[in-house]
Amino acid sequence: MQPTARAVGKSVKREKAPTEAKETTDAEFITLARVVKTQGRRGEVAAEVHSDVPERFAAGMKLFALQSAGGARPPSAQETSAERVCLVIEDLWPHKGLLVLKFSGVDSISDAEALIGSELQVPRSERAQLEQGWTYVSDLIGCTVFDLSSGASREIGRIEDVQFGAGEAPLLIVASSCDGGEFTKYDVPFAQAYLDGVNLARKEVRMRLPEGMLEINAPMTAEEKQLQTRKKREARRGRARL
Repeated sequence: MQPTARAVGKSVKREKAPTEAKETTDAEFITLARVVKTQGRRGEVAAEVHSDVPERFAAGMKLFALQSAGGARPPSAQETSAERVCLVIEDLWPHKGLLVLKFSGVDSISDAEALIGSELQVPRSERAQLEQGWTYVSDLIGCTVFDLSSGASREIGRIEDVQFGAGEAPLLIVASSCDGGEFTKYDVPFAQAYLDGVNLARKEVRMRLPEGMLEINAPMTAEEKQLQTRKKREARRGRARL
């Protein structure tokens, strides 16, 4: 998966940058959409969009398709690397929650099928400029979260992902190392009410979290684990007697 283009902050926008950059060259691109299926008979494809930036796509725009392993290359596409090919948008329109794209030179269903699963990217240098107070999701991933609510700076863990759901605030998926090398993951709302500041240069997110929020997802103690195991055994014995 490549970075995507969403942004967060006082607000969060999406424009994915690779969440896991396999190589340095991958980190130089961000993903705006992913092709999910063919659409129509003239080579159109339908893509799920990973950008919250209005009017991000336009006719004449160049996109770089990062193909899935084993994917074929459309015959008219200009190859730019072993995995990535350059495509030019000829036409586009929304359709049932997806974006239909017609690329120049991709004129048949078989040409379009070669793009299924591809991530549609642009160079990171072309990432849309954000208003003050917005942050890209890809910039948050890897940042360390600190909780300042107690008056001292307490390290919570590193951001592994940012998830968008039905709530107004996206969720930071924060991984914290525990005794024994295990990891606990916390779901932390990236809400302005809790946000103290973001320092991307230092890869830090400072928050003031309500009391008890982290304890909801806190790891079980040794005694709690033993109690849970005992209850499971008792439940199995009860089912065996029925």
